[in-house]
Amino acid sequence: MAGAEGSCGSEEEAEGLTLLGFWSSPFVLRARFALNLKGIPYTYVEEDLFGDNTKSALLLASNPAHGGKVPVLLHNGRPVAESLVIAEYIDEAFPDSHPRLLPSASRPHERAAARFWAAYVDQKLLPTWGRLFRGKTLEERVKAAGDVVDVLEAFEGALAERSDGGRMGFFGGESAGLVDVVLGGLIWWLRASEPMCGVKTIDPARTPLVAAWADRFSALDGVREIAPDVPKLVEYHLTVRARFGLPFLSPHPYQQPQ
Repeated sequence: MAGAEGSCGSEEEAEGLTLLGFWSSPFVLRARFALNLKGIPYTYVEEDLFGDNTKSALLLASNPAHGGKVPVLLHNGRPVAESLVIAEYIDEAFPDSHPRLLPSASRPHERAAARFWAAYVDQKLLPTWGRLFRGKTLEERVKAAGDVVDVLEAFEGALAERSDGGRMGFFGGESAGLVDVVLGGLIWWLRASEPMCGVKTIDPARTPLVAAWADRFSALDGVREIAPDVPKLVEYHLTVRARFGLPFLSPHPYQQPQ
């Protein structure tokens, strides 16, 4: 699948980009959002990581250090692994493609802040959300969901600071940047918490700026076309839980955001 139309580098620069991924992975979504938002053409290859659990030879050869994990970006045959590294690589390899995901080098503090909050997603939010996904009882999952909301409150403060109280729209200011892409990959899994355990983790009552940002980011060209379907994610997570011997917990009703 090619990236969304938009401003991009020359055709010569854009040739030879292939992204190996899996539809439900928030890490893969990060890489796809970065490419799509910058309007960089690429070929997307869906790996069969769950059907017969057989990874392609290309994936295994491209990321041997991590046992063939996705995403992997191939640029003229040369692999780049890890979603945060891929996002920054895309920004540096195609500097004329906009929006830029990181502030310019002349604004080192803002660059450092963007990297901090992008890393905070992986260091704080993902482990907390993982406890919701793996919880063995409804009580464990509800507790984890509450902890997720607590972490999102930190992003609420960051968004207020980095977007002029939410008026600029994104963590990157007037356009999506690195933090938007990284946190954005989790939006649909966060929305899935409601049918998973009955708790809305993106809660307008607790984090109104984050809730408005999530709707705004989800509607962007290059994002909405590849956003995963929440009921499909819930079904997938039940299959994963069964495979790992976790107890079945019946899903709650869910209404898609308008």
